[in-house]
Amino acid sequence: MKPSLTHRELITQPESWRRAARAASSATGLPVPGERVAVTGCGTSWFMAQAYAALREAAGQGETDAFAASEFPRGRTYDRVVAITRSGTTTEVLRVLEGAGVTPTLAITADGKTPIVDAAAEVAVLDWADEESVVQTRFATTALAFLRAGLSPTGAAVADEAERALSAALPPAVVEAEQWTFLGAGWAYGLAQEAALKMREAAGAWTEAYPAMEYRHGPVAIAGPGRVVWSFGPLPEGLAAEVAATGATLVAEGGDPMADLVRAQRLAVAVAESRGLNPDAPRHLTRSVVLSG
Repeated sequence: MKPSLTHRELITQPESWRRAARAASSATGLPVPGERVAVTGCGTSWFMAQAYAALREAAGQGETDAFAASEFPRGRTYDRVVAITRSGTTTEVLRVLEGAGVTPTLAITADGKTPIVDAAAEVAVLDWADEESVVQTRFATTALAFLRAGLSPTGAAVADEAERALSAALPPAVVEAEQWTFLGAGWAYGLAQEAALKMREAAGAWTEAYPAMEYRHGPVAIAGPGRVVWSFGPLPEGLAAEVAATGATLVAEGGDPMADLVRAQRLAVAVAESRGLNPDAPRHLTRSVVLSG
């Protein structure tokens, strides 16, 4: 069977991340240490915003909030607003930038010929990471790689790890499961949410995502045989034994969560195909949400 477009795009991520790291070294408009920053986007881009916000705060570079663009607070003061939008046409993101006033803004996009160019003061065009697929994989992680490179030069090592994630076999029990729960702590929680979204979009699958320490507070009740618990990053102490006791399959490879996300993307494609679905044609979705009025 011919590989899906989504698959063909997601396997190019390691080199795309390396290029993003090089681009970040000379980019203008990236947050600088000490600034109070808001990061925004919709869907996948919002989850990348969450991951970056947690990374930046953990690096001690300043207070950083992440908001879905539709929930962006009005009247709150920031030193800079960063918007992530693959298409450059998403209505809610454009509205946030238009309402930013004199606040410095940076938009990260895949298309430099869209309305986002006029809406933001600075624009980083990652056009080599653009995608034809409705389901985002490469652009989202490349935007995060670009932002991560602005914090520390980790791109090469993470890209190498992602290449290994592309070649590692997916266990049959993980592909054949009926339900998947993704966990992550800190910045990895945003990636756990993104993994769950990929499964919903590409495969129409029953997936959930939680902060790792919250899993014991109710969600563990659905764990059981034929279901998967997948951890991005290390599990809290004792949780592996609790998952094992439920009979669920545990995936906890460790390593960099962004590289592990590549495996979750592959899983979404594999599950879709096993169900006779086309991951390139997700139900009820379009490449960009443009609202009228």
